This record gives sequence, C-alpha cells and structure tokens, in this order.
Amino acid sequence: MTSARRLRDLLADDTRPLILPGAPNALSARVVEEAGFSAVYVSGAGLTNTFLGMPDLGLLSITELASHVAAMADAVDVPLVVDADTGFGNAINVQRTVRQLERAGAAAIQIEDQAMPKKCGHFAGKDVISAEEMVGKIKAALDARVDPDVAIIARTDVGATAGITEACDRAAQYLEAGADILFVEAPRSVEEMRQITTQVPGLHIANMVEGGLTPILRKDELAELGFAVALYANAAMRGAVVGMRNVLGHLAKHGDTRAADDLMISWRDRQDLVAKPLFDELEGRYAAKEDTK
Repeated sequence: MTSARRLRDLLADDTRPLILPGAPNALSARVVEEAGFSAVYVSGAGLTNTFLGMPDLGLLSITELASHVAAMADAVDVPLVVDADTGFGNAINVQRTVRQLERAGAAAIQIEDQAMPKKCGHFAGKDVISAEEMVGKIKAALDARVDPDVAIIARTDVGATAGITEACDRAAQYLEAGADILFVEAPRSVEEMRQITTQVPGLHIANMVEGGLTPILRKDELAELGFAVALYANAAMRGAVVGMRNVLGHLAKHGDTRAADDLMISWRDRQDLVAKPLFDELEGRYAAKEDTK
C-alpha cells in the first residue's frame, strides 16, 4: 500500500481528527513517528526557520523543499503531508512542484492562494490571488500527480482580507475544482471555525498555532466541530528550541555538561533514533570477506 493510500485511509477513520504534528527535518520526523503519530506534516515555516534561520516569508525554494522531503521520506515509514506554499509560481510552476514533491515522497501536497511572496498564515499584511487563478492552480495540481491517491490540499488565506464568509465561499469553489482537503487558514473564533465546517462540505484542516489567531481546542472539541485534521505544524520545533536553550544555558553557566544528562537524549538513545544498529548490521552484511585460501 502506498503512503498516499495509507493517508487516505487515515482520513477516513472514525477517530478523526487526525493529529498531524509538523517536522522541519528527517530527525524530527523520526521523533514524530517514534511518538506514535500516523503521519508527519512537512512544515514550510519550520523548514525555513531551521534550515535558513529566517521567518516564514516565502524564502524557501522548491529544490530545497524537495530535497528535505526526500530525506524525510527515506527516514520514516509514515505518510508525509507537504506544505508547498503557493506552489512556487503560477499553474505551470504548480505542475512542476507537484511532480517533484510526489517523486520525493509526498502523500499530500498543500497549495495556498496567497500572492507571492507569501507570509505565515498568522502574520499581518497578507494578500491573495483571485479565486479563479487558484482554481487553475488546483486543476493543474490534479493533472500533474501520477498517483491519484496523492491528496491535493487547497488552503485559502482570504479570511484575513475579506472575512470568513468569503473564505468559506472560496473553499467551496476549491472543493468543486477537485481539491481533496480544504484548509481555511486563521479563523479567529470557535464560531468562525464552526461556520467553515457547517457551510462547506468535505475534509477540513484546523491549524492549531500556539500564540496565533485561532483558538487552541482539544481533539474532542475539534471532532465536535467536524474537522478531519488537527495540525500542529511547529509545536515540536518550538519545543526543541526550549531544549537547546536549556542545555546551552547549563553549559554557559557551568562550563561543562557533566550534570546535564537529564537535559539531553542519551548517547544510546540518539544512536537508536538514527538507526545506527541497522547500519552496523548492513555494514557487516556487505563487508568484503577475507579469502581464507
């Protein structure tokens, strides 16, 4: 069974919403998988923050994104949901983006209707393209995928400029155009969240951004509202920064890490996480054998 098919089965499960943690690299994707989650979100913001050390302002290239997706797909067995921002251009660019990301291992590809250069969905100053142009991008994405199980996620950010009703109208248009999953970004209240799922049919993503514009709700509350996916795009990365600051603060204060074992993953645990025992076994399997004659 392909990862795309497995993701569709997860979305059809009665235990929705699917909790979808984000990961900015292969190591953090392994941590997400190790924690028992069934899929990983490849966060454009997280990747930009960790790889470039820059804010989520559309600075990442498709080549950089695809290389990270390929590494993550090689590291984990769970499906990858990939944030492709605006698709890196017009509808023709979107086709190339979808082909590259599908080859790299994406089970689902998210495209949004922001104008380039895009911004984080919870930043001020966003602008959007026309609904008609976005519909063209969705159709281009659908035509570009080789595996029909690869899901196309259509995100709208128009709520920031025209309100939630317009956002729902756009989501309905994107569903009609063939989008598999809908993502209305940054509703500002539970009432707006309920409006999304009651007015527009289909599978919906709720983006739980700590400190952002949308209320943070429990899984059961999101289920009651009718959301299919609860996205936690950068919770793991933000927690990792706290961990790095703690251990580096200890090192700066004490001049060593002898009493900081509880702040770090153990040596053995680290090697297990990156599958060193497997590579040791492979090395032995393929090593040249000495001629005993």
